[in-house]
Amino acid sequence: MSEGYRVSDKIIALMKKGVRIPNPCCVEIGEDIRVDRISGSGVVLHSGTKLCGAKTLICADTELGYEAPVTVANCQLGRGVKLKGGFFEGSVFLDGVQMASGAHVREGCILEEGVRAGHTVGLKHTILFPFVTMGSLINFCDCLMSGGTDEKNHSEVGSSYIHFNYTPNQDKATASLIGDVPTGVMLNQAPIFLGGQGGLVGPVRIGHGTVIAAGTIYGKDCPEGGKLLTGGAGTAAEKDFHRGLYGDIGRKVRNNIYYIANLLALKQWYLHARFPFFQRWEFGRELCDGAIEKLDMAIVERVKRFKAFSLNIQESVRIGRNIPGMEKTDMDLRLEDEVSLNWQRLEACFTQGLEENLARHQPDEFIVRVKLQRGVLRGKLGKEGGYVETIQSLNEDTRSLGTEWLQGVVDSITREAFEIVPLCQ
Repeated sequence: MSEGYRVSDKIIALMKKGVRIPNPCCVEIGEDIRVDRISGSGVVLHSGTKLCGAKTLICADTELGYEAPVTVANCQLGRGVKLKGGFFEGSVFLDGVQMASGAHVREGCILEEGVRAGHTVGLKHTILFPFVTMGSLINFCDCLMSGGTDEKNHSEVGSSYIHFNYTPNQDKATASLIGDVPTGVMLNQAPIFLGGQGGLVGPVRIGHGTVIAAGTIYGKDCPEGGKLLTGGAGTAAEKDFHRGLYGDIGRKVRNNIYYIANLLALKQWYLHARFPFFQRWEFGRELCDGAIEKLDMAIVERVKRFKAFSLNIQESVRIGRNIPGMEKTDMDLRLEDEVSLNWQRLEACFTQGLEENLARHQPDEFIVRVKLQRGVLRGKLGKEGGYVETIQSLNEDTRSLGTEWLQGVVDSITREAFEIVPLCQ
């Protein structure tokens, strides 16, 4: 330790709690960090670790910076998380998540239990369900991905994969639903495989059991799943480009509606089904609160991007009506008018708590069955059943009941939305 260097009071306090810091002079703890939100059990902060943000939360057995320097800002980290190097901000990492060095995870991400990623993976406003595995050199922003049953049978994103989430018209109404919430949370679906050196052009919907071949750039929908999707290099072509002019408005609107409806269903899942699992261990409640906060961030972001898209449509209508020989049909123009003129009513479907008032889709019976299954596991294992183990062990009738509840949330929101924009169905 260099002469005159003084280890900060917060580093000393963390070490007294039991946090292992092999080289205290090479770790930076921000003034806004709350020591009481960092576990003293099994936490390791290697050289080059930087913590900041009053919302930062670190649970037991988490290890930071093993491969390279790591910055964690206002993230909530579950038990046994290993962030080996990179920058992490405003996101949640549930139990057992591992990310290699070079990661760049920005705000609004939720990585659920057992998610793994190789080196140099970039995420923002991305939700990955348990066991999803990512290769290296990936840019995967504005996505929700589910599928798979366990750490051996998981959905996967191949190396050098991109989710294209920005358009020449400079909008981001491009979030892609890869899997879904109502069936994906049950951890019994066929995995999705996105082959390396490929990409998705959002917004798309891809169903469980889908395989997209390596090297394929895919921009269509396959919500039914169970397909092998392939595509070669495109043929070079030249055509007029009119900035601000949209095509296939109906599909883009539909996919945005479905994406937001799934986010709202996932929030209900966290509030009613997942929350009890967080209550029985250190910082569990705070970790769950962090995840719900990120879901709220995701919903706000998607509504904001959808609104900007609806405003851009007005310009698309103007352009389409003033280009000689324009191929847009009267139906196309009517559809665009329908969306742009009814945005406020459409927005209300997502922001006025419709999902909270669906009395006929109350999850009470499902929650009771889950609680009983936790008790069964306690008898078999001699300990409280965890979230993943409990969901994996549910019988098909109980899973169907839970899926019916969540699908009811999605269907009610989408039905309300499509009543406002019926031409987009």
